[in-house]
Amino acid sequence: MRVAVTGGGGFLGSHLCEALLRRGDEVVCLDDFSTGDPANIAPFLGDPAFELVRGDVSLSVEVSGTVDAVAHLASPASPPDYLARPLETLAVGSRGTENALLLAARHDARFVLASTSEVYGDPEVHPQHETYWGHVNPIGPRSVYDEAKRFSEALTQAYRTNRGTNTGIVRIFNTYGPRMRPHDGRVVSSFVVQALAQEPLTVYGDGKQTRSFCYVDDLVRGIVAMLDHDEPGPVNLGNPVELTVLQLAELVLDLTGSQAEIQFHSLPVDDPTRRRPAIARAAQRLGWSPEVGIEDGLRRTVEWFASRPDDIAAALSAIRGGQQDGVVTAASCRVGETVAAAS
Repeated sequence: MRVAVTGGGGFLGSHLCEALLRRGDEVVCLDDFSTGDPANIAPFLGDPAFELVRGDVSLSVEVSGTVDAVAHLASPASPPDYLARPLETLAVGSRGTENALLLAARHDARFVLASTSEVYGDPEVHPQHETYWGHVNPIGPRSVYDEAKRFSEALTQAYRTNRGTNTGIVRIFNTYGPRMRPHDGRVVSSFVVQALAQEPLTVYGDGKQTRSFCYVDDLVRGIVAMLDHDEPGPVNLGNPVELTVLQLAELVLDLTGSQAEIQFHSLPVDDPTRRRPAIARAAQRLGWSPEVGIEDGLRRTVEWFASRPDDIAAALSAIRGGQQDGVVTAASCRVGETVAAAS
């Protein structure tokens, strides 16, 4: 199978390219590297089954030769990225998605959209099932990402129902692992980098908000399963084990052996208070469920970051303190004292 992967130079995209190459597929990676990293795909450049096409998919998607499947992952995904690139985020969710859909339609290829749990917004239903329509602020600071993905889902469904394109939608929940950028502002990468550097860990709000964390290898298995299937979706992909942000901070400190403190900062606008996927549909229709536990996955992630001290040092200024508010709202404290205060 020959698969076009938009955003193939990013964190998830590069892992997907690697998994497809490993099983014998040909891969065309499309990326302008506005948020991706050329180092992620550097090991594949000598592989005759791998092709790199540099360019902005919001402008055009051109692939020579046959295409059997299209995986559309291109988009800024971390809050600092989509807040810094609001128009680009909306463009790749709209024009970029349609360009990728047109590529699939021209080749009668399978199309899989990498959507997000952000379509659920700050959910009023827990856990989040695919039938839930969401609770999203359409003009809030996060809306450029949330609404771009909601529109891309609507566009994907329209191509399926009106043009007969073989489409599928996956909604990706928090994913972590090697190749995350140390400065991307996501909670796992920020905590790991801060802990390894003995810098205070940045916790927004009281830390009682919850997230569910899926290791990247598990997530990619789900995307591959969707590429191989004719399931239309949407299908949630994520690990249903729910942790508070404070529990994650404790675990990172334990795994790194760090003596870093925790600092509390103001909660960002529209930040979800609870987030956990219902994955029965993925299990029933794709035969998929996560296999890597949070401790094992975090240990692998810590080892990867620890092997890159120069990258950690370069990222510290970007992730130090409350990047989104600049004000510490509670005194710094040791993690044991934090848990006592929060319980």
